[in-house]
Amino acid sequence: MNLPNQLTVSRIILSPIFMVFLLADGIHFLYMAFAIFLIAAATDVCDGYVARRTGGATSFGKFMDPLADKLLISMALVGLLARGVPGLSGWMVVVIIARELVVTGFRSLAAYRGLVIGASRVARIKTVVQMSLVGWILGTLTVLRNLEWLQHPDVVGAYSAGDAMLLVLLWTTVLLTTLSGLDYLIRNRDVLGGFLR
Repeated sequence: MNLPNQLTVSRIILSPIFMVFLLADGIHFLYMAFAIFLIAAATDVCDGYVARRTGGATSFGKFMDPLADKLLISMALVGLLARGVPGLSGWMVVVIIARELVVTGFRSLAAYRGLVIGASRVARIKTVVQMSLVGWILGTLTVLRNLEWLQHPDVVGAYSAGDAMLLVLLWTTVLLTTLSGLDYLIRNRDVLGGFLR
């Protein structure tokens, strides 16, 4: 259990705590959820960086790091959907989570047979986009919508630009998540074929 793996485990632990604060009533809980998400996202950056710098990559890390990301993102999207974020549709959340479940199931089968399949470059980019989406939504909810000094007409008028950015991130996330899932299955079709024999 080296430092990168400890950071990965901490992200798993933070995920349900984050969701509790996200779903709680009150702006202060929303601020806490935003802070916890930023900390969890930072552990995602740090664990990979530390593992590469120290040569501390392990089979545990290769398997659990993407799983920790999926857990955090899935909880965030379900929580944000429950809060009624404009533009975030149920079918989008279903598509994203379904992709994560399919890939996780596939990786679990591979691990059962002794094969540890790490995240691809496309999957890493997908995770960055997903994290950016959740961070943008939480930042908008906690800052632009709630701080009194930001209620100036000029700032309020800028909300439309923020909403446009949200739609771009949403559609980019859905498309990239779908494409990365297909890429994952195509790249590992030989392993998948072995399961079907």
